Amino acid sequence: MPTFVKIEKGIVDKEIFDQHVSAHKSYVRQLIEQGHKAKTGYWKELGGGMLVFEANSREAALAIIAQDPLIVNNCVEYELHEWCIVVE
Repeated sequence: MPTFVKIEKGIVDKEIFDQHVSAHKSYVRQLIEQGHKAKTGYWKELGGGMLVFEANSREAALAIIAQDPLIVNNCVEYELHEWCIVVE
């Protein structure tokens, strides 16, 4: 299954963003349970983060992202890239 990376940049105040972090974490746990091998985290410098996950296609990856609470609640802007892993 292809691996995708959602690179995100926060676009709301931290106070608003933090209200949706718990739901985002729960969503990522659901993705893991569904076999998407998801991992999420933030940049130590603040202002954004990344979600790495597997999906069957770019269209499936976009559908997964569309359900992320950080996207649903307009907390981040993002770029989606298919990551072609060379060495694992």
